[in-house]
Amino acid sequence: MQASLRSALAALSLVSMAALSSCGGNAREADSPPSADEPASAPAPGLDIATHEGDFVEIQQFETPEGISVWLVNEPSIPIVSINAAWPGGSASDPQGLEGLANSVVYQMNEGAGELDALAFQTRMEELNMSFGCSAGRDWTSCSADMLRENAGEAMDLVALAMNEPRFDDGPFERFQREALIGIKRRVTSPDFLASEAMEEALYPDHPYARETSAASINALSPSLALSHKDDLMVREGMLVTAVGAITPGKLAPMIDKAFAGLPAEGDLDLPGEVVLEDPLAAPKRVDLPQPQTLVRFTAPGLQRDHPDFFAAYVLNYTFGGGGFESRLMKELRVAQGLTYGIGTGLGFGGELATWSGRGQTRNETAGRFVKGIKDQMRAISRQGITEQELADAKSYLTGAYPLAFDSNSKIAGQMMGVRQQELGVDYFDRRNGAIEAVTLDDANRVAAEWLKPERFTFVLVGEPEGIAPVETD
Repeated sequence: MQASLRSALAALSLVSMAALSSCGGNAREADSPPSADEPASAPAPGLDIATHEGDFVEIQQFETPEGISVWLVNEPSIPIVSINAAWPGGSASDPQGLEGLANSVVYQMNEGAGELDALAFQTRMEELNMSFGCSAGRDWTSCSADMLRENAGEAMDLVALAMNEPRFDDGPFERFQREALIGIKRRVTSPDFLASEAMEEALYPDHPYARETSAASINALSPSLALSHKDDLMVREGMLVTAVGAITPGKLAPMIDKAFAGLPAEGDLDLPGEVVLEDPLAAPKRVDLPQPQTLVRFTAPGLQRDHPDFFAAYVLNYTFGGGGFESRLMKELRVAQGLTYGIGTGLGFGGELATWSGRGQTRNETAGRFVKGIKDQMRAISRQGITEQELADAKSYLTGAYPLAFDSNSKIAGQMMGVRQQELGVDYFDRRNGAIEAVTLDDANRVAAEWLKPERFTFVLVGEPEGIAPVETD
């Protein structure tokens, strides 16, 4: 598979270069070869490099001279370099009453640094044909950058300026607050937000994961609070870096050290603890919202990646609700009964919470039939299991489609980061398809019997559903 991935990466050279060049600025031809002084096998003085030569992709692991842990896929055929950095701790670590603080930090990271205000910073990125931005998830804070090989040094200098001398000016900060407040006003008519909020209140109401931003919390934020919180979020301790592209460890390591030189050694975050789910609701929870359709969300406890039955559940989910028109829920509730345009399920994992969830929409007048149809399919699959053909189809799709997750440098860097964050091991890419193929029919059906019982699921309905009784009102 390594050969096929290498071919795919090489084919991406023209596409990736054209996409990045569209930002403006001057660039060499997309198919220009690696420079003579930067061969793929360039030595890296002072670096202790462990190379994983897997069947899927070769990953070089090393620590920079300043002790930052890096995984690198050196791909000289594509003149693009993608770099990801991540830190434990995200929006769930916002202090109570200051929800939105982590997002205010990451919003500002490309809004000016050093002597460059927001406009000058954005202009400089365009001149360099690069992108740089940060985001805050529930459990991790991340930054990523994409740049041309030929000016990677200058691009990383700009990243270093952003990381070490961020401005957090009043203008961009006030813009963040205005946008956040508009979002808060709009979400009261968002079925997805209302369903998520109701599910959180039902299953883990007192956990930090259930806290939401409010007008009061956003208005309580300030540039000084955000700058201080940046020094708790973005620290050396626990920091992970992944990189993909036309660069060697010897070239990359000093760029990484320079970019993150000013980060504190450690921060002071309250990381969220384990989620203990409440018992599932005996009846659907209803959130009234005037609209012609009802959104139905259903959630039960799920499996983390290190659970021995994770891959059996992953394969099973494809047949149950994750496989589009090949899934049982779609075949029955859309094709056979015409109750919905679409319905799907998925496994949620990572951090302190693992779930098995699904969602779909139906007309208000068919909401009762829709919920009954979902539960009927759960009962059927939990009692009777799936067939050999369904198992084979799921395996074929899940293994065959996997390379599509690696069709750009940034996607590969992101995939590696996910593996690092979940501590799956550097050989995960080589083991993954084998783990799927190893799932037996007995495995899948045993997991179905244990995990897909309808009484394990909490249902939330947003709209004006009919035919649901008894219904808990909100």
